[in-house]
Amino acid sequence: MSTPALRMSTLFLRTLRDDPADAELPSHRLLVRAGYIRRVAPGIYTWLPLGLKVLRNVERIVREEMDAIGAQELSFPALLPKEPFEATGRWTEYGENIFRLKDRKGADYLLGPTHEEMFTLTVKDLYGSYKDLPLSIYQIQTKYRDEVRPRAGLLRGREFIMKDSYSFDVDDAGLQASYDTHRAAYIKIFDRLGFDYVIVKATSGAMGGSASEEFLATAEHGEDTYVRCTSCDYAANVEAVQVPAPPAMAYDGLPAAHVEDTPDTPTIAILVDHLNAAFPRSDRPWQASDTLKNVIVMVVHPGGRREPLAIGVPGDREIDEKRLGAQVEPAEIEPFDEADFVRYPALAKGYMGPGVLGQDAKSGIKFLLDPRVVDGTVWVTGADVPGQHVIGLVAGRDFTADGTIEAAEVRDGDECPSCGRPLETARGIEMGHIFQLGRKYAESLELKVLDQNGKLVTVTMGSYGVGVSRAVAAVAEGCHDEFGLVWPREITPADVHVVATGKAEEVFAKADELTAALAARGVLVLYDDRRKVSPGVKFKDAELIGVPTIVIVGKGLESGTIEIKDRATGHRREVPVDQIVDAVVAEVRGPRGGDSVVPEVERAATSAAQGASS
Repeated sequence: MSTPALRMSTLFLRTLRDDPADAELPSHRLLVRAGYIRRVAPGIYTWLPLGLKVLRNVERIVREEMDAIGAQELSFPALLPKEPFEATGRWTEYGENIFRLKDRKGADYLLGPTHEEMFTLTVKDLYGSYKDLPLSIYQIQTKYRDEVRPRAGLLRGREFIMKDSYSFDVDDAGLQASYDTHRAAYIKIFDRLGFDYVIVKATSGAMGGSASEEFLATAEHGEDTYVRCTSCDYAANVEAVQVPAPPAMAYDGLPAAHVEDTPDTPTIAILVDHLNAAFPRSDRPWQASDTLKNVIVMVVHPGGRREPLAIGVPGDREIDEKRLGAQVEPAEIEPFDEADFVRYPALAKGYMGPGVLGQDAKSGIKFLLDPRVVDGTVWVTGADVPGQHVIGLVAGRDFTADGTIEAAEVRDGDECPSCGRPLETARGIEMGHIFQLGRKYAESLELKVLDQNGKLVTVTMGSYGVGVSRAVAAVAEGCHDEFGLVWPREITPADVHVVATGKAEEVFAKADELTAALAARGVLVLYDDRRKVSPGVKFKDAELIGVPTIVIVGKGLESGTIEIKDRATGHRREVPVDQIVDAVVAEVRGPRGGDSVVPEVERAATSAAQGASS
C-alpha cells in the first residue's frame, strides 16, 4: 500500500536555529526548534504535524499492548460533574490543583485530572455479577491539572495526554493477577518506546491502595530522584524509601544534659564550629550529625485547615520536600513564616528544641522524628531560648515525640533497606505508575457485585497510568545529541528522510522517483524537496528533526550512487542507484508498525524482579 510522502516544501514546519527563551531541558529545546510543538501558554502546547505523528505512534504502541492483554478501550469526557468527586472526597482533596467551572445554571464541573470515579461508576452502572469479572478497560485521553509552576515543556504541563486503565476483580487474588498482567504489558510498552528505564517501588499517595510501582525513564535532568542498591535488586523512588532504624541503645549512666550559651549560632554549620571551639570533645571533633535539627512547616489540609508540624532530623540531613509531601498527602506543605512564629511564642526561631515540641508539650505542635533518632541516641539541639543549645540530650530519656516520619533526604551511600549495602541515587522521569488500588473507590461509590454464593461483595480495583504525551519528551530527553533529535525506529515521524541536494534537475528527478518507490513499498518518507535551500541548511534540518535514516541524493549520482546515513551512529555508506530502494527498505525494516526494535524477552527477564533496570 502506498504511503504518501511528507514534502518539506509544503509541510507545515518551521525549524528554528535558536533555543526558545523558556526552555530549560534538551527535550523542550529540541522539540520546539525541530518544529514538533509550539507553546500556546504556560504548560499548554500545540502539536504540529511532525509532533502529532510521534504522539500517535506512542498511542499506537500503548493500544497494541493494552489490547494484547484483553483490555478494552473507551473514552470519557474531559468535562466532569462535581458529585462523583464529592463522593470520594477528591473535590476537596485536589484543592487548587484542578480547573473548576460552573455552567450557566450554576452547577459545578471540573476538567478531569484523572478518571477513577468515572471508570468505577460506569462499571457499577453496567455490571452486577462475578461472572462479569475480571474486567480491564482503558482510555487515552487529555487530562487537566492546574500546575503551580508548569515547566520543562511537555514534562510538566497543565494539559497532557494519559493512558489510564483500571482492572476490576472479585477478590485480592484476582487483583494480583490483573496487576501482574498489566506490569508485563508495561514492560513491553516501555521496551518498544526505545528509552532506558527502571522499575521502582513507589508510594500510592492520595490514590490510596497497597502495592505501587513507577516506571522511570532514566534522565540526567529528571524531576524524580530514585535509589538503587549496589548489591541487590532493590530500587525505589525516594518517597518510598524506608530508612532502616538502628537498634535502641541503653542510656543508663549517660551524663545529664546541660544548657550552654551558643550566641549567634542559628545554623548547623556555625553551631558545629562554635562547639569545636568552645566545647571540644576528647574523642573527635563535633560533626553536623551530632546535632538534632528541628524544622517546622505548615501543613495545609484540603478545605484550608492549617496545622503546624515540627520534624526532627540529624543535622547533617536536609528535609526532602517531595518525601515530606508524600507523607502528608493529600495535604500540602507551606513554609512556616514570621507571622506563624508570632502566633506560637514558645518557639525560639533558630534555637528550637524538643522541650516545647509535641502535642502534649508547651507549644502543642505535633513533633515527628527521623527514624534514626532512636532511644539512647545523644544530641546537641536547641534549648528553646535564643542563643542557647542543650548538649547531651538523650532521646527516650530527656525527650519523646509523637511518632516518626520519612522526610529526610536520601543520599548516596545510605544503607539499603533490603540488604544493608550502600545505595546510589539517580534521576528519572515518571512515565508510568501502577497501583493496587483495592476497594477505596469501589467503597466510596458502592461498586458491588454478587459473588458465587449470591452475596454482595465490594469489587477490588487496580489503576495503571502511562504518560503518553510526556513519553514524547522522555524519549527526546534520552535520544538526542549535540545536533538534534535521534528518534527510535518505532516512534519516528517518518521512516526515512530523503534529502535532495544541489540545483541539478536530475537530482530532484531521482529523489522524486526514489520517494515514490519507497512510498509504494509502504515506507513513510519525509522528503526535503525545497529548491532554494542550501545543502548545509538541509543537512542541519535533517539532523535536528532526527529521522533515524537519512538518504542523500546529490553528487553521488555522477558515479551512480546514493548515500545512506544512520542518524544515531553517523555511519555513511554509498549504495548503487539500482539497489537503493531495497537497501532503504531493509534499513527501516519494512512498513511502519513492524516488530519492536528492542529484544523484549531479555528486558522482561531482567525486569521481572522489583526495580530491574533496562
